[in-house]
Amino acid sequence: MKSLLLQFTNTAAADTTATAAGAETAQESISLLDLAMNGGWAMIPLVLLSLVAIYIFVERYLTIKKASQNPAGFVQRLKSLVLAGDVQGAKMLCAQTNSPISRMLEKGISKIGQPLNNIEASIENVGKIEIANLEKNLSGLATVAGAAPMLGFLGTVTGMIGAFIAIAQAEGSVSPQLLSGGIYEAMVTTATGLIIGLPAYVGYNFLVSKIDSIVHDMEYSSIEFIDLLQEPQA
Repeated sequence: MKSLLLQFTNTAAADTTATAAGAETAQESISLLDLAMNGGWAMIPLVLLSLVAIYIFVERYLTIKKASQNPAGFVQRLKSLVLAGDVQGAKMLCAQTNSPISRMLEKGISKIGQPLNNIEASIENVGKIEIANLEKNLSGLATVAGAAPMLGFLGTVTGMIGAFIAIAQAEGSVSPQLLSGGIYEAMVTTATGLIIGLPAYVGYNFLVSKIDSIVHDMEYSSIEFIDLLQEPQA
């Protein structure tokens, strides 16, 4: 009796070990590439959207980072030149400094001698152009952030429809493998859409915050410049 009990225990343990090993092998055999290939047609536009998002973020980040860099003491040197009446020197200093603030103030310096309203309007117009250049293609990144999850969900819906069609056409009892396989393959696109959309959303807000900081510096510099032009008249 004892030997039979030991044999039954060993057999059950072996079956459990084999089942666990088989499950582990099955899990290891499903790679990310296999999941992507099983995601269906929606994976192609999702991959394209991810490439577009990466390109826009990197390109905008480098552009915004370059625009936010101003030489130390640039505004103070510019003030000194303007107060000294060296308009040409101030223009040269702005021309040598490649930034939105320098281009905006250079336009204001070129209008010195004209009514103050004209100078303010010129600075404001250049500032709008610079802001538009900084915000270029950001709408595309926002579109990816919103479209990728929706496209992934659409791929999941179409995949689920295909899975249920396969189940309906299956004769006899439906195997759990057929049901679970169709469902997990359909869910791949939703996961992919979220993986693409969430970083795109975070990246968009990050870039917008950087642009807001530059716009604040531009507004502050333009106010200081206008006040500087009014000082001799006080």
